[in-house]
Amino acid sequence: MVVKKQFSSLDDLIKNTPIPVFVCFYSNQCPYSKTYAPILEQLKAQMGNQIQVIKISTDKYPQLAVKHEIKASPTSLLFIEGELACRIKGVMQTPQLIQYLQKFI
Repeated sequence: MVVKKQFSSLDDLIKNTPIPVFVCFYSNQCPYSKTYAPILEQLKAQMGNQIQVIKISTDKYPQLAVKHEIKASPTSLLFIEGELACRIKGVMQTPQLIQYLQKFI
């Protein structure tokens, strides 16, 4: 299950987590973002402790969207050891998403 967490800084979370961090930027106004929620749940369930999955609302945190150059929803970023490893625009189904991410993990 994707866990709802509070954190003081996304940068601190990305840099201080030993496992890859998958950050999905979404918008409540975007219908594609809504379809991505169950895919993220499946991603976390199937990859377990190999990856941390985080969702960030661009409506609530527009400054983070600007900082990470998010131009469309959903857009996901994979960070490994604090560095951006890949950017995914749009929605991928769970099997394709896992296969794609495993190239980096």
